[in-house]
Parts: sequence; C-alpha cells; structure tokens
Amino acid sequence: MFTVEVSHVVKSFAGKAAVDDLSFSVSPGEIFGLIGPNGAGKTTTIRMMMDIIKPDSGTVAVFGEKLGEATKNRLGYLPEERGLYKKLKVIDSIIYLASLKGMDRHLAAEKATQLLTQTGMLPHQGKKIEELSKGMGQIIQFIVTIIHDPQLVILDEPFSGLDPVNTELLKGMVIDLKNQGKAVILSMHQLNQVEELCDRILMVNKGRSVLYGNLMEIKAKYRNNSVFVDFQGEPGEIQGVTGKRAHKDYVELLLDEKTTPQQLLERLVSRGITINKFEIASPSLNEIFLKVVGESRE
Repeated sequence: MFTVEVSHVVKSFAGKAAVDDLSFSVSPGEIFGLIGPNGAGKTTTIRMMMDIIKPDSGTVAVFGEKLGEATKNRLGYLPEERGLYKKLKVIDSIIYLASLKGMDRHLAAEKATQLLTQTGMLPHQGKKIEELSKGMGQIIQFIVTIIHDPQLVILDEPFSGLDPVNTELLKGMVIDLKNQGKAVILSMHQLNQVEELCDRILMVNKGRSVLYGNLMEIKAKYRNNSVFVDFQGEPGEIQGVTGKRAHKDYVELLLDEKTTPQQLLERLVSRGITINKFEIASPSLNEIFLKVVGESRE
C-alpha cells in the first residue's frame, strides 16, 4: 500500500489553476523529492495532502484513506514558515507540541532528551526559543516534526539556514527515517541535495507534472553520449569522438551515436593511454531541471 496516493488533483485560486491534474504516489521506506520553480504548486500540493485545504477535484489518500484527525498523528510536517512559541523554553516547546500529537508527556521528555543529545542541542534545552539562532531553531523544529515517530514525514526546505555541519547531521537523520521504513517527502530548492537523498522525484511547473519517476532512470534518459576522462598521453584523433570539452580536472569526450563508452575505452587503452578517470557523463538534476522547465516555457 502507498503511504500517499494523489490522483488527478486540481486546485484553483481566483480562477487560476495552482495545481492542474496532478497524480503521484509515495511508498514506505523511500525519500521522494517534490521540486519545481517558485509558484509551481508545490506548497499547495503539500497543503492538500495535509488536509489544510481541499482539492477542487481529484483525491488524496494518506495511509490508504482520506486524512482524518486520527491519521494526522501519524504524520510529521515541517513547514517552510516556521512556528515555534518564542517565549517557551526549548524543552517545554518540544514536550508541549509532542503532547498535541498524542504523546505521553513523560515519554516525550525522554525522547526529547535523546534527540537533543543526538543533535548537540541538549546544552540549550533551558533557553527560550527566541534566544536561539535561526539554524538552532531549525533543528528544534525538525525534532518537533519527528519526535512522535510519524510514518510519513513532509519536510519543506528542511536545511534552510543551517551550516554545513548541521546540514549533514539532519541529512543523516532523514536517511535514518527512510531506513526505519518511513515515507519522507522533501520539498526544496537545493537540487544537489535532492539528487543526493531522493529515490524518486516529481518535478512540477505551472501546477502540472513535467518529470516523474526514479531519479537514476531520469538521469539516464537525459544523459548525453559523452564521457569524462582524465588520462596521461596524447591519444590524437580517436574514431567515434566528435568533440572535446576541457574541464578543470578532466576532458569531456563527445561520442557519435554509433560509439559506446566501452568501445572508446578499448580504443584508448589499445593506444597505450594511461586512464586515471573514466566516467560516463550524467547530467546533474539542476541541468535537467533547467532543460525541462525551459522547454515548458516555450
């Protein structure tokens, strides 16, 4: 059973479609990337999944049913607009918000101490939220999102405001959620991090799906017929190579349609060339994003 199943959802505001016939599913134990330019309909989609707003048509099923009060406690949501009580102490904030999700306060206190220790935030548990830096507040918000052991975790720009060390810390915790069999939805602009973390993605533009599926398969589909090579020696003209692009630490060799990377490698080796690096060129998600969004604007 899918954790989330969105089917042909439409939502308009003032006669303008924010989400237009969108369908996708998210399975347990996967990290799913929801990406697209500003105003593409990502936040509207999340709000319909959360039952904050209703779709005009189409269906949203979470845990196989329409989201209700009971199932909401199985969900953790980190909104882009952060919302912690500024005058409350860190530990009191976490315990209070966990209790709203149905957690026993004693259990919440134990789990809060564990998560504060894991994130290095335990020394700050007695501070008021307003005394924290933006990054520290972000970590507390993340703790609040996962403390009640949700089966679905929706993270909207989870690494915003974090330094590299804390970004890596939270990335590790997101991967832990996946390994525990939870479904994780990431909505974010840092496409290199989406590429690093996500199993599948949905790219939306103007409310519609423009790219959907397994990330590795998508990258293979958009791959140029070229390879990255770092070598010693002078290969001269090579059969099947139609062009070269020099990069800092390697050369990109463009191949004709008949030549495979394996054939190129054999030709280089047969000429006595020493190969230090040989990698089939794969476009970054950012390159694919620019291409797909650019095409949809034409």
